[in-house]
Amino acid sequence: MKKKILLLGSGELGKEFVIAAQRLGQTVIAVDSYENAPAMPVAHAFEVINMLDGAALDAIVAKHQPDYIVPEIEAIRTERFYDYEAQGIKVVPSAKAANFTMNRKAIRDLAAQDLGLRTANYRYATSAAELEQAVAEVGIPCVVKPLMSSSGKGQSTIKTTEDIAKAWAYAVEGSRGDVVEVIVEAFVNFHSEITLLTVTQNNNPTLFCAPIGHRQERGDYQESWQPARVSERDLSEAQDMARKVTEALGGAGLFGVEFFLTDEGVYFSELSPRPHDTGMVTLAGTQNFNEFELHLRAVLSLPIYEITLEKAGASAVILAGANSDNPTYTGIETVAGLPKTDFRIFGKPTSRPYRRMGVVLTHDVLETPIEQLVERAQETAQIITVNP
Repeated sequence: MKKKILLLGSGELGKEFVIAAQRLGQTVIAVDSYENAPAMPVAHAFEVINMLDGAALDAIVAKHQPDYIVPEIEAIRTERFYDYEAQGIKVVPSAKAANFTMNRKAIRDLAAQDLGLRTANYRYATSAAELEQAVAEVGIPCVVKPLMSSSGKGQSTIKTTEDIAKAWAYAVEGSRGDVVEVIVEAFVNFHSEITLLTVTQNNNPTLFCAPIGHRQERGDYQESWQPARVSERDLSEAQDMARKVTEALGGAGLFGVEFFLTDEGVYFSELSPRPHDTGMVTLAGTQNFNEFELHLRAVLSLPIYEITLEKAGASAVILAGANSDNPTYTGIETVAGLPKTDFRIFGKPTSRPYRRMGVVLTHDVLETPIEQLVERAQETAQIITVNP
């Protein structure tokens, strides 16, 4: 059962996936655009390339002849995946899923137009002038996001017409890849937002993790918690939406499907065809398998009988405050001595303001009020300081 996995993108999510793969005896080659990315030290080998360069990507695939290609980021020449799949290489979850979800336009049109899922009213724009027209059509306030980005990069909220030019410039600056286009979404009046980790299997039923709540700033998650409070009606609707969109994309693996919960019902927001940053809360032992183990088992076609909720948990990010080529950390010893608490330092070689450098994890019995765990995670994350 030993397989060779080519991991495209080697950040903190990729690092945990590699650790899960190592535990089951798999071989992993970690690829990213810079040396010493978090997943590289724990992989069997690594490569540094521009993954938007199709020829460079082809060369790496030809060199390593992997059994599986597992994308972890958006900035990849994903149209090449169809050719790799034709060569007999398994793209995770599928070439279609990876290609569609690396671009917000493809996945939003699939969800809203092809599948008829409830989404925010939206438009696209390829220039500042088109953005102005799109804003006029969807109304203010609205949210602007690059079609290709991650961790909230390039995302902003337009509250007045004076914000439009600045939002366009910020979106272009934060865009990944070579697509200069944005999606403009009408503001959804939601009371909470959740991630529903959805596991599709080759020969077994689709499974769902307990819903994960999260809070964002600058388009990036700050805390997440599991389980989130969701009514049975809303959870059933979210699961139905997640099942429809993952079936349409095909393949096996873990998807992070995001939803807004409103008084009018559930709105589909976004989808990632891989472990989700908010799902790092599962590293607190909230489930029988964390999200990285689930992803790997689904990829390898190992049957997953069930996903059980074992504890309540929360995560809070450790953020950098300054630029550094050699970040160090203080406060780790204090956090290590706290009960029912854990942490991960991602090992990123450089820091910049607001860059996610680690995560704090808290857990307790299921009966514990989730607000207490979130507050404890927030306070604990403040103890660890990233020093330039």
